[in-house]
Amino acid sequence: MAAPMELSCWGGGWGLPSLHPESLTVMAYAKFSGAPLTVNVINNSWRAPKGDVPVLISEDIVISQPAKILNFLRKQKYNADYELSAKQGADTLAYIALLEEKLLPALLHTFWVEAENYCSVTKPWFASRIPFPLSLYLPGKMSRDALNRILLTRGGPPLYSLTEVEAQIYRDAKECLNLLSKRLGTSQFFFGDTPTTLDAFVFGFLAPIYKVCFPQVQLQEHLKQLPNLCRFCDDILTCYFRLTVSGHSPAGQDTADANLQKLTQLVNKESNLIEKMDDNLRKSPQHPPRKLTTLKLAAGGGQSSPLNRLSP
Repeated sequence: MAAPMELSCWGGGWGLPSLHPESLTVMAYAKFSGAPLTVNVINNSWRAPKGDVPVLISEDIVISQPAKILNFLRKQKYNADYELSAKQGADTLAYIALLEEKLLPALLHTFWVEAENYCSVTKPWFASRIPFPLSLYLPGKMSRDALNRILLTRGGPPLYSLTEVEAQIYRDAKECLNLLSKRLGTSQFFFGDTPTTLDAFVFGFLAPIYKVCFPQVQLQEHLKQLPNLCRFCDDILTCYFRLTVSGHSPAGQDTADANLQKLTQLVNKESNLIEKMDDNLRKSPQHPPRKLTTLKLAAGGGQSSPLNRLSP
């Protein structure tokens, strides 16, 4: 009897089992290969055993990063690629590298760097699922990490300004989508009628772009001009994810989106209030503590406001 396996990952919305590309990739591969994963939706990646998600736990084994998780599942005899030839295996690695180099930077930018998307969708969604006070800090940290990751890989010569980097990453992403569309053609999956590792990675990267309702949608608009890739995402969601992780069926998604909108408005109001309080505290004059004749104060001086320490 195989040891139980538990996958810790971010939750979902907009009809997706998860909004997190890496989590979606692992969840899709588990569905394709028949791996019996128990999904544990977390509300704070710092609570994960290795500080990152997705994380797979099986007895005393803890594994993070999609590629390592998929390798572990294959060793447990859950292999979605057993019918692939050596050439198809090499093509899989090449296309995954293409996704990470060309599409991932634009995906990160769409979610975490593009100001309107981040403020109206990404930040409120994650903040509403993270306990206070980390909800005030963690989304901002994730945004900064995403920008640093983009600049680390794409910010060198000859691209120096952020505007030049943004233009280039979106050109590369659209080119990548075109190549994927041409490779898929009229097939149901990338290597025929059976989904494989490549299908899991492509689904994980494309589905959030395709489904999440952003105000700035240049990458989404380009994807929707490639109907075979949209059909590819819809087929996987229909065939393998009849219910999202949160338990919503596609028919109930309108209600879920309405609830998310209410949460977004609430989080924005709270964030604005905290920012105003923070500004007032910074501007207020700082008076030394009054000396009391009946008490002796411990040495060490006053401390800054907790709101100042928690502000992102």
